[in-house]
Amino acid sequence: MIPVSRPRITNDDVEAVADILRQGFVSGDAPIVAEFERDFAKAVNRSHGIAVANGSVALDLALHALDLNEHDEVVIPSFTIASCLFAVLRTKARPVFADVDPSTWNLTVENLQNVVTPRTRALLAVHVYGLPIDMDPILRFCADRGITIIEDAAESHTVTYNGRVCGSFGLASTFSFYANKAITCGEGGMIVTDDDRFAARLRSLRNLSFLPAPGPRFVHEEIGWNFRLSALQAALGKSQLLRMNDVTAEKRRIGLAYHQFLSNNSSLAMQPASTAYSNNMYWVVGIVLPKECDARTIAAALRERGVDTRPFFYPLHQQPVLAKYSLDVQPSLPVSERLGRSGLYLPSFVGITDDEIAHCATTLLDVLAKI
Repeated sequence: MIPVSRPRITNDDVEAVADILRQGFVSGDAPIVAEFERDFAKAVNRSHGIAVANGSVALDLALHALDLNEHDEVVIPSFTIASCLFAVLRTKARPVFADVDPSTWNLTVENLQNVVTPRTRALLAVHVYGLPIDMDPILRFCADRGITIIEDAAESHTVTYNGRVCGSFGLASTFSFYANKAITCGEGGMIVTDDDRFAARLRSLRNLSFLPAPGPRFVHEEIGWNFRLSALQAALGKSQLLRMNDVTAEKRRIGLAYHQFLSNNSSLAMQPASTAYSNNMYWVVGIVLPKECDARTIAAALRERGVDTRPFFYPLHQQPVLAKYSLDVQPSLPVSERLGRSGLYLPSFVGITDDEIAHCATTLLDVLAKI
């Protein structure tokens, strides 16, 4: 079976973790955590990095620190991971869902204009599957209306938009270091920002909201969490960071190889390899099947022939959990619904061979030809 994802762990990674163990550092207070934060923030041109337990809690902390009220609204694209929705639902604010572009699968300023109201306080700007949003129009639109941008760059490590690296836009940006990301700590995440006060608040919230020194220890003025990253994870992340650009380049090479096999098939849709403002990193290689195809049937047929797949994100505006928040009546967002119904992504891990790519692509085409 050719898996969808497989982490690349090198001998240098193993030695980095082993060295931290030999030094006796395991907790989130170890110096290696601060080193990883500094190195990662520098890599994305930010002043501060706040390492956390995973990418989902990075979103939770970033939104919590905005102090949203019950009449506030946060816009999120419907086509993204459920973590974005859950982060909003954990605040007092109301999620508002925007559809995405049928070509890039990303939020556009036009989508945003359709749903913004005078109550819109924040936007989660999510770069989907390694292709950035067209940020400049969105930055101008939000600046004119006082809308705070939290950028979710979990799927776009090292990708640039008009020469600026993803993770450098908005008040703060979040990253994930899950096993299938460009660099991994197994789990783990990071919030990056240039705002000194926001960074200090995030560091406090991450660590049980302890008062900063020289304040008394074990005295707390607000609820916090234990969302710290361990020294072992930081050591692995710091080691992997050294080759993050190489990983991104290899992911793009894999994506372009698939593009050669599949882009001429008129029955399939793929994200563009490039736009006027960016190149696709291909964090995953996604395909949208013809409307008459059942994605689960195609996935089962591929698995029988040794090719693993994963379905696309289920539209957030159709998630059953919304009924518990009196948010069960939602507008139709046809692009997100189509993607969620008909999308699959294919094996594209670093280390996949050219023969394996060819097998996955030709097997897909053969399965479709027999329908």
